[in-house]
Amino acid sequence: MEDLVARVERLKRALDALRPVPLPSLWRLRRWFDVDLTYTSNAIEGNTLTAVETELVIDKGITIAGKPLKDHLEALDHYDAIGLARDLARAGRSPIEADIRALHALVLRRSRPAAAGRYADQGRFVRTDERRHAFPSPAEVPALMQPFGLWLSESADSHDTAFEAHRRLVAIHPFNDGNGRTARLLMNLLLIRAGYPPISIRPEDRLAYIGSLAEDQAGRGDAAFRRLMLERLEATLEEYLELFREAADQATGGVTEDGGRWSDA
Repeated sequence: MEDLVARVERLKRALDALRPVPLPSLWRLRRWFDVDLTYTSNAIEGNTLTAVETELVIDKGITIAGKPLKDHLEALDHYDAIGLARDLARAGRSPIEADIRALHALVLRRSRPAAAGRYADQGRFVRTDERRHAFPSPAEVPALMQPFGLWLSESADSHDTAFEAHRRLVAIHPFNDGNGRTARLLMNLLLIRAGYPPISIRPEDRLAYIGSLAEDQAGRGDAAFRRLMLERLEATLEEYLELFREAADQATGGVTEDGGRWSDA
């Protein structure tokens, strides 16, 4: 694990050396990655849209024949929520409990509006090792979210904080639906704040991802989850490095009218 952390930090230093990326290039890269984050996060939860279909729904408003309306609405919702996560990452303050509810409100805004931004009013369960794991009851959720929000406000900006925030939010499971998507958005918000790119959990990672969370829920610790997140961060940093280098080579100025540049891809 230490070698993996060292590789991640080395890649981040290399990425930082290429910043800031010229604004037009950054817009294109960020939009591509945000569509990909939408596709992958929704696919983990069973959304049937492909990557190309997700892009068509977001960019063109096209309805994909044979695909459920809910899947289209989830794509639009998640893409909007990523925008809020980026805004919160640039806000100059740590996220608070209200921000988590705001992210969740966007995640379900069109697909399940009655539940959007509202804490659970039902029991939530998951199967681990052929046993049922019960998440905290609805009555416990507000009392658990308050200290979680306080912990967020006091934690240093780091990939460890981002991964731990994801793990803790999933453990509380404060919403009837959308917990995984919201936890991944919160993790990526915190990664961006710490200077890292947002990471996706790809469909091919689904079993390892769910299995690592199940291990934690079964009381066997979070080592598998943390390793998977670090591996995804390493792969994403490598991808960003390649694209940033290409953008730097192709840039012909790339500044806004007021000379602005962005660095939060």
